[in-house]
Formats: sequence, C-alpha cells, structure tokens
Amino acid sequence: MTNQYDHETTTDDVLRGLDLSGRRIAITGTSAGLGEEAARSLAAHGASVLMLARDDAANQEAAARVRAAVPDALLATGVLDLADLASVRSCAAAIEANGEPIDVLINNAGVMACPFGRTADGFEMQFGTNHLGHFELTRRLMPVLLAGNEPRIVCLTSSAHDIADVDLDDPNFERTDYDAWTAYGQSKSANALHALGLAQRHEADEVLAVSVHPGAIRTSLGRHLDDELMNQAIERGKQRAAASGSTTGRRFKTVEQGAATEVWAATSPDVVEHHGGYLADCGPGVLGGNPGENGFRPWIRVVETADRLWDLSEQLLA
Repeated sequence: MTNQYDHETTTDDVLRGLDLSGRRIAITGTSAGLGEEAARSLAAHGASVLMLARDDAANQEAAARVRAAVPDALLATGVLDLADLASVRSCAAAIEANGEPIDVLINNAGVMACPFGRTADGFEMQFGTNHLGHFELTRRLMPVLLAGNEPRIVCLTSSAHDIADVDLDDPNFERTDYDAWTAYGQSKSANALHALGLAQRHEADEVLAVSVHPGAIRTSLGRHLDDELMNQAIERGKQRAAASGSTTGRRFKTVEQGAATEVWAATSPDVVEHHGGYLADCGPGVLGGNPGENGFRPWIRVVETADRLWDLSEQLLA
C-alpha cells in the first residue's frame, strides 16, 4: 500500500467522502485539543460520538463547540477521571448499562511530564492515568466493543516512547528517582504495548487494535512544561533525529493534523493490515526511523514485554 497521506494530512482529509452513519465512537479526553477535534470531525461525517472527560463543565463546553460547528452532531457526554479507578469503573458501567454497543474506542486522553504525584489509587500519575486508567476502561468495555460492528481500539502513544521502555519492576517509581520525561516515556511505551497485547488476545476480525503517535502539537497536554522540561525535549529531539539520520527539524502540527492519525486509525480499511502496530502520519511506523516523525523503537514490539505488562496491569487492578 502506498501511503497517500503525510505529516500535513488533516482529519478532514482522511474522512473526505466517508459516511459514518451508524458508527458509535467513544473518545477519552474530549474537553479540548485532539479529543475535541476527533469528536468534531467524526460527528461531521455522521458518527454518533460519546465524549468522555474528567472535567464535565469543560467537556460540555467542548460539546457545545462541536455542535456549533456540526449542528446535527449526534453527541453524548460522560465523566471519566482516568486517575481514579472508581470513576473509570462507574463510567464503563454506565456505558454498558446503556445497552448500545460501541464500534470504536479511542483512548486519547493523557497527562505529560507532570510533577511527581499519585493517582487516587496510589499509582504514579502518568503510568496510572495514561496506561492503567485506559487499560481498565478498555477491559471493562470489552463486552460492548465485541458486540459492535467491526470494532476497533485506538491507543494513543507518542514519539516519547523512545525515552524509556516500561519498567515492569518499578512502574510506580517506588524505588527509582522520579524523572518527569522518563515517566512519560514509560507510560507511552505502555500504551503501544497495550495495543500489541490486545492484538495477541484478539484477531483483527474480532477487534482491531493499534497504537497511534499523533505528532507534536501545542495543546493543553503540555501545561506542565516549564523552560527546563521544554529544553530537555528539544535537545532530545535533536539527538534522536541525528541518530536516525534525519535532517528534518522539529515540526509542530495543527490540532487538525495531530488528530488525523487517530481518526484514520478509527475509520480506514487500510488499518486492518496493521493490527497491533504503531501508526504515525496516517500510515505505519518505521522501525529505527526518527521517532519525532514516524519511527519507533523495537521494545514496543516485544510480545513478551506486552504479555508481562498485561499480567502486571491485571495484578495492580485486582
């Protein structure tokens, strides 16, 4: 398959000509940024969208903006705090009680490079929110997903997975000195490994699972980035570009470009051949390429690690 898309592809580009009427899509982290744009673009093509976010007031405002842009949008909202398992389980139970299947789950929400903290259940904040919260939501929603039409699960990862593989011996920084970027990188490796683990447990025709790197986008995700953390990110970007032989500098995307790959992953028939894989720029990732573009590191493709992470996640969530 020749990829017709690139770094500048937008959500409207990948959805052009598609009729998503009858598709029910749940998206986490919809109160702003990529989640809101994914909701808008999918609703504009007829999908019924369930917008899930921690801040209900902000999510309602985002839904109002979507309705203003798409007057006939089919929207519902729900409260989901991924840093609180009680909230995750309550949200999943409400969705299941509604009695309607879900065709696509986009695990879009996340926190990035935040100061050290713990979730309501005692997990390191980034691992607990980005991975464990989504892992629990996904497994709780699996019955309604399996009842859906050609269901898909899209897990947002990041180029930051190249900072660190997931530490299965100390994922919650109980013995390791905390570093905000290392913790973020581990959580993003875990997101990619979650998709791989799903693919090991479900054939693509049962439920399709992929991970997605959206690119560098200026959104509220970066609210914790002070000058020091930003400089660290810029320097790391230069180093990984040089290591991969890339001559392309850091290129930021618009929100419409950043949400394009997750929307493509949620809708395109071409994604079926990438079950369990890592996607970027609306196409498959390249092993050993520049992670700042569409490259990825080998550790997110190790089935043994995905299996160990799956077992650890179930133990922590028991």
